[in-house]
Amino acid sequence: MINVNAAVVRTKGGQFELEELILDQPRDHEVLIKVVACGVCHTDMVVRDQKYPVPLPMVLGHEGSGIVEKVGSGVNRVQVGDHVVLSFGYCGVCHNCLNARPFYCDQFYEHNFKGSRLDGSCTHHTHENEPVGGVFFSQSSFGTYALASESNVVKIRKDVPLEIMGPLGCGIQTGAGAIINALKPEVGSSVAIFGAGAVGLSAALAALAIGVTTVVLIDINDDRLAFARELGVSHTINSKSEDPVEAIKCLVPQGISYSLECTGRPAVARQAVEALSIPGICGLVGAAPMGAEIILDINSLLFGRSVRGIIEGDSVPSEFIPQLIELWRAKKFPFDKLIEFFEFSEINEAVEASESGRVLKPVLKIQSY
Repeated sequence: MINVNAAVVRTKGGQFELEELILDQPRDHEVLIKVVACGVCHTDMVVRDQKYPVPLPMVLGHEGSGIVEKVGSGVNRVQVGDHVVLSFGYCGVCHNCLNARPFYCDQFYEHNFKGSRLDGSCTHHTHENEPVGGVFFSQSSFGTYALASESNVVKIRKDVPLEIMGPLGCGIQTGAGAIINALKPEVGSSVAIFGAGAVGLSAALAALAIGVTTVVLIDINDDRLAFARELGVSHTINSKSEDPVEAIKCLVPQGISYSLECTGRPAVARQAVEALSIPGICGLVGAAPMGAEIILDINSLLFGRSVRGIIEGDSVPSEFIPQLIELWRAKKFPFDKLIEFFEFSEINEAVEASESGRVLKPVLKIQSY
């Protein structure tokens, strides 16, 4: 029996409440993590608000970083004492997983949103034996301890600050990977990023790191746009005050080579497509409500433009997260500038700061190390 202090959301749109729960011991291919910190991500809020039908009550949190406390008998990728980042879960045996595409795993939903292990067993219980959903993104890191699968635990070097590394497991990796792994813009090319949140700004930092010369950020928040300019983006557009498609074509008359839609809003997605050159590629990463649809002009697409969805930045976490850390160490990818820390007891304040736009990437400091 493992006692864990965890943040539980029990009702649709409800507050996070810190509760003492009982966490299972790790099974053969599971890893027990002492959680040092965990990022707050938009997807946590999407589930809290039941825009994705995940059963409540639930322990959320899916950008955990920490130290391996205990391993199951079949675990060989990490050992006790390793510093790790926790990322998304996947099966490892479907066609996409076997072809190094775990981000499109056939069982992605089951490993990340089901709320229990694949066999239906629950990892968290109250002291009265009430089951509480867990296994969120194969981790549920809004707690002092998390139970992860061996496959989604990424060992990292011990000489980097562990408390800032958690967001590499989802939000930062999603934005950076959308550029580096999925869209792959050429050196000297142009990219427009719609949405200057943590994902969009991570994408912008990645584009700058690989030599994209025209990086355009579109948002409605002037403070975020000013911050984007401080980070080095070449142009910003406030879409409240001007038409972003027209503004982009004033900057790049032939249209932008690549665009990335990070808001999940269908109208914005259409703008991201209409701003493209011939040909051009639009990537979609924004989390839209279930059933959201986009209306596009087919004739526009016939001229070689394309639209593609991107999950988790097309990233193989065990390879990509260490690469991002090395870019950060080389001062080419300063993602830490996006982070603001909150104590674990301030989780609701952190959520409010994220939703209001005051903070780009809140990170909860859960335990010292």
